Amino acid sequence: MVKARKILGKAPALKALLREVKKIAHTEANVLISGETGTGKELIAIALQQKSRRAKAVFVTLNCAALSPELLEPTLFGYMKGAFTNADEDTPGIIAAADGGTLFLDEINSLSLALQAKLLRFVQNREYLPVGAANTCTADVRIIAATNAVMPEIIEQGRFRADLYYRLSVFVVDMPPLRERTEDISLLLGYYLRQFAAKYSLRTTIIKPEAIEVLEKYAWPGNIRELRNLCEFLTISKFRRLIGVHDLPAHYRKTGARCKILYFELPEEGLDWYRLEQSLLQQALTAADGNVSQAADLLGLTRHALYYRIKKWGLNVDADLF
Repeated sequence: MVKARKILGKAPALKALLREVKKIAHTEANVLISGETGTGKELIAIALQQKSRRAKAVFVTLNCAALSPELLEPTLFGYMKGAFTNADEDTPGIIAAADGGTLFLDEINSLSLALQAKLLRFVQNREYLPVGAANTCTADVRIIAATNAVMPEIIEQGRFRADLYYRLSVFVVDMPPLRERTEDISLLLGYYLRQFAAKYSLRTTIIKPEAIEVLEKYAWPGNIRELRNLCEFLTISKFRRLIGVHDLPAHYRKTGARCKILYFELPEEGLDWYRLEQSLLQQALTAADGNVSQAADLLGLTRHALYYRIKKWGLNVDADLF
């Protein structure tokens, strides 16, 4: 049985999400949690499990991006003695361990197509075949999956099976990014600053209102995980109890100072969004002399997000500048 973890926030977007979670938790339907990195997808998965009839059963987590396809299959389905080198005994997998409970598959979009086909069989029939086995096994498992990818896009690109997607996404929960939960930033800062002060036996750091205003204007590409890391940094590295604007790392100050709301009126005839995105990417790369980190900063993106878009549009960038 997994320990419940508190979900902090009062933003309307979060409250609406939690109402949806409460509504669907009692069902046995599979759920897909979609959202940017660091938005707290695992917390929602735990909340779904805690409010379900499986609340007292096991909750097993597997990050699908953490293992190679060769290791992921035996980890997920288990294997039989002699199935491969060093397979010295029959070994159950994650699915067997989750029998009767809930299996949380994080970063489901990273599964290979071959493994997607095998997972589809389990999702459809609750049957699976351990590596090297001749006979199928069964397990009673509710699946909650999570992704930080735009699934329709990777399905269209042929990197994810549409039939598996529809089986996993009976319900879809969309996590709001932190930049859409401005009301919660002050609350989260206070919570994590107190948490790290207790962890390191230090006085609780307090952030001045003007510094909070700067942080509320920041885009938070790493979302709550990034905010948590900032709180740990401020607790350990700052000896003063009160944190002002100039005590914040430079990129938080710069973004807060320059961030403006850009109003753009959509033409009546519409626009070509893809061409606009390519143009903005190219302009940022040109302005930064091809330096990806600087271009990402200009666009308010992480390097990872910009690199993904560069690959997506096939833009030519000097590899040495990554």
